[in-house]
Amino acid sequence: MTDSQAPTAPSVPDAPAKAGAAAPAGATNPVAPAPAGARTAADVVTPEVVARLVRGVVGSGRTANHTPFTGEKLADLPESTPEDVAEAFTRARAAQEAWAATPVRTRAAVLLRFHDLILERQSEVLDLIQLETGKARLHAHEEVLAVVVVARHYGRNASSYLRPRRHTGVVPTLTKVTELRHPRGVVGQIAPWNYPLELSVGDALPAFVAGNAIVMKPDTETALTALWARDLLIEAGLPAEVFQVVLGEGPVVGPEVVKHADYVSFTGSTRTGREVAQSAAARLVGVTLELGGKNAMLVLKDADVEKAAAGAVRACFSSAGQLCIAIERLYVHESVADDFISRFAARTKAMRLGNSLAYGADMGSLVGERQLETVKKHVEEAVAKGATLVAGGVARPDIGPLFYEPTILEGVEAPMTVCSEETFGPVVSIYRFRDEDEVVALANATSYGLNSSVWTKDARRGHAIAARLHTGTVNINEAYAPAYGSVQAPMGGMKDSGIGRRHGAEGILKFTEAQTVAQQRLVPLAPSFGMDDEKYAAFMSVSLRAMKALRLR
Repeated sequence: MTDSQAPTAPSVPDAPAKAGAAAPAGATNPVAPAPAGARTAADVVTPEVVARLVRGVVGSGRTANHTPFTGEKLADLPESTPEDVAEAFTRARAAQEAWAATPVRTRAAVLLRFHDLILERQSEVLDLIQLETGKARLHAHEEVLAVVVVARHYGRNASSYLRPRRHTGVVPTLTKVTELRHPRGVVGQIAPWNYPLELSVGDALPAFVAGNAIVMKPDTETALTALWARDLLIEAGLPAEVFQVVLGEGPVVGPEVVKHADYVSFTGSTRTGREVAQSAAARLVGVTLELGGKNAMLVLKDADVEKAAAGAVRACFSSAGQLCIAIERLYVHESVADDFISRFAARTKAMRLGNSLAYGADMGSLVGERQLETVKKHVEEAVAKGATLVAGGVARPDIGPLFYEPTILEGVEAPMTVCSEETFGPVVSIYRFRDEDEVVALANATSYGLNSSVWTKDARRGHAIAARLHTGTVNINEAYAPAYGSVQAPMGGMKDSGIGRRHGAEGILKFTEAQTVAQQRLVPLAPSFGMDDEKYAAFMSVSLRAMKALRLR
């Protein structure tokens, strides 16, 4: 994720276009019509809703968040000082011990009830996600799906992940060894704005079921979504004090969260992630970092071009490209490049842009003015230095102040900024290649290593290419959803894209401390039965050779 992880409040660059205003010159993407009777921000974010959601937030100051759709204020919110953050940790610590003593199955049952509640009341959170991020409703629904899958997985499997495990001792039968798992205590979580449900509560669920409390700092601009999730978890049975939320500017509140946490979970920019890691390391505190990406999609010469073009739309423009695992580099074999680009461009130009709290739009808005400026800068610089616009490249203030058409560039090369830096917007660069060794080298020629995508009709070839790519996840014949949604398997980044993994065993065990309890029985691990030191050493040497011969581990 880019360093604009904490976006500036959305603002209207000049004067916002009124409904029905003409699209600017060069615009091609149609506007999705708003359905009759569609809800508005005033219908969703009422004073009563805000008062309910901020209950329990530790904050002595005042701040506010805004909607990217119009730039207007959504809600006044409590703002936390360093002292407030310390108080939140005090509250969480006081509650965590009793929560950790609660049986694992009881804790897991909270996740399963939360699973059902979020599906029943998803329309509420879909409205909030859209209002706070500007994304299309279908892309908001991806967050609901991701959280529900995680809740079900850890709700069903937490007991298995956390149960005591027997291990073979140093002397079989004489040494009995058990591995126990203890919660770390209070986890400090810093969550970003781009996926405010999935990257807040989705990452918190395994920490809770492992017996931890959490102090979470969501981005202020998307705080209502995280607070809604907290409210629903409490309704599902989570003790309120176990889940603390603090709000405020990242450079002020973030370091305070790291300062007090027993473990840190951070999703955001690589630059900020380095700072978080350094602060945590100074305290010898563990950390998980999911950071930026410059992800590549490879379309091999035997790919189904039509399916690859459709998949590229999902890969590049979901959530307006504001997705850490979105594709920003698209490598296409030269033999199918013209056909692919034609199909991809046609699909991209046909995407419907919209700002309604309803299904129907294919892409929504950028989240903040800083994101819009980054997108404009990357595209304009590339074109000025010789790149070609295949599609897009136009802001759409006729829809909203932060809308920008999905954009395809060709002819991108160093030192264009878009060539190597993460844009984190609806912009993709297309490159042609000749052979698979070349494209693997090109895909790996980045400091990032988060996600990649390979398209081919030959499954064996796809797996062979995937194994050569230096990314934490690889998707064959899809963009990102199969690897991310398969929550029994780990997800995370290599190189500058992060440390640690979410999902699977690693996704819950990272929130625990391992303890080994070894019981020695019958005889000590020392000279006994009249043996002197030399005879004991000889006996143990013979025993070790025998254990190897018996293939004991």
